[in-house]
Order: sequence, then C-alpha cells, then structure tokens
Amino acid sequence: MFDIRFPNLGIVLKNIKDGFSIFGFEIKFYGIIIALGFFVAYILVAKEAKRTGQNDELYLDYALWLIIPSIIGARIYYIIFSWKDYFRAGKGFKETLIDVINIRGGGLAIYGGVIAGIIVTVIFAKKKNVKFALMADTICMGLLIGQIMGRWGNFFNREAFGEYTDSLFAMCIPLDYFNAGSSLNGLVNAGVITQKMAENVVSIDGMSWISVHPTFLYESMWNLALLIFIMVYRKHKKFDGELFLLYLWGYGLGRVWIEGLRTDSLFVPGLNIRVSQLLAAVCVLAASVILVKKRIDYVKTIEDSASS
Repeated sequence: MFDIRFPNLGIVLKNIKDGFSIFGFEIKFYGIIIALGFFVAYILVAKEAKRTGQNDELYLDYALWLIIPSIIGARIYYIIFSWKDYFRAGKGFKETLIDVINIRGGGLAIYGGVIAGIIVTVIFAKKKNVKFALMADTICMGLLIGQIMGRWGNFFNREAFGEYTDSLFAMCIPLDYFNAGSSLNGLVNAGVITQKMAENVVSIDGMSWISVHPTFLYESMWNLALLIFIMVYRKHKKFDGELFLLYLWGYGLGRVWIEGLRTDSLFVPGLNIRVSQLLAAVCVLAASVILVKKRIDYVKTIEDSASS
C-alpha cells in the first residue's frame, strides 16, 4: 500500500509513508522538507551575498521577513483558484475558517509564494536602502533550492503528478493508498484519479496501480539544471537583475510544459485555462523582452565608452 514503483527503470521503493507520529502528534515529511528547504536556501544565499560583497547578515533579517508571508501567499493563491472547494453554500463559518488555515491538509501554490516573496523583497529593499535587483539576483538561487527540495514533499504525499503514461519515467502508485476499498468510479468522481488512469490500471503483485507522469520529479530536475546554469553564468552577468530574469524565464519555460501534464492544475474561473501555465508563459514573455532590452542597453553603453 505504501510502495512506489518506477517499473520501466526497475526501481521499487518500499513503505514510503507521508509522515510519522511522535506522542500521537503527526508530523508530515512535506513540512520537514519545506523547513529544510528554507534552511539550505539561506545558507546558499548567505554565501552568495559574501561572494558579491554584500552583508550576509542582511539576508538573515530578510529570511525572517519572508517565511510567513511566502506561506500565506502560497495559501491565498491556492484558495483563490480553488474557491468553490472552500466556500460552499451551507458550510459554516467555523468549518470554512478551519479548512482555509489548515495547510496540513495540503494546498500551497509555489507561484503564490513567489509573488508574496517579490512583494516582501521590494518592501525590504526599500526599508534597508539596498538595491532590489541585486537582492533578486542573490535570492533567486535560494528560491530554486526551495523549489527543488519542496517538490519532493509532493512525492511523499503522492500529489502533483501527471496523467497516465507508460514512459520510461512512469511512476506507479497503488490505488489502495488513496482510499482502500473505493471503486474506480468512486476515485474518478472524487477527482483523485482521471478516467484515463482508470482505463489503464495495471496489476502488480495482486494489487491495482495507476501509472502516471512524476511531474514533481520533472520540475525538480528542471530546476536543478536551471540552478546549475545560473551558478555557472553568475560570474558573467552583465547587469543587476539579470540572474533573476533568467530564473523567471527558465522556470516559466519549464512550468509551461510540465503544468500541461498535471491533472490537479488550478484553472481560471469560468475558463479552461491553467492559471500557473498562463502565469508561466507571461513570465517567459516579460523576462525575454526585458532581457533583450537590457542586453541592448549594455552593448550600447560599452560601445559609447569605447568611442569616448
């Protein structure tokens, strides 16, 4: 029931649970991973600050400013585009409030956290009288660390996966994990699995499994590649803010295609448009325009300096 398989890679992971209990209190691996992500991200950001001649202690203050707003932003973003799941006719105020603040039950959207983080960074930079663009370049690598690690929380929760596939990286999850004894139609109607998954259930060791795209893995690996690129390129950046723009462009580009594989996407109300896919495309377009303009301005500055 708690196994996860990657059959086409010959990988079987035994007894992978989503958390553990201490004195009756349940602790989720997702929360532990998010906390570790913040910690590792801060270490990387502090080292980058030192490398670029900034005050690394400034980023400790910034991290304290950032943690709560980014979680709230991620939650608000999710709720806005899942409104009907939280605010239903006949549902009491107390029950609604509990559902809204219960992040242990899931429901955090990365883009919401990023948007909140940008707002916090603008305010923080103004208050501390530091350059926003330089801060953005410094923290974007830490942000990628958080995203790389955070996606593995989705792995333990068996969430944020894609549609049915039998590709090389196909991930198999036993149906009993989601709800032991439920019928296929029941799981489809509840939105746990799709009709295509139900039509392609596989039998392994006498159990029924769904075979899906591990989109959490795709995004984690994409972000790792982007982080490596930015860390290699950072010594050659031409202007402050360039690394952050490259982050927006690279992350957005990956999110556009990965989001299209997912079955749990948030949609624009009344429209068949995936919110994160649309926002990612806007980020790619905006970052592309700004990068080109800044590059042209940089080349012009060099030429003017050479001719003077």
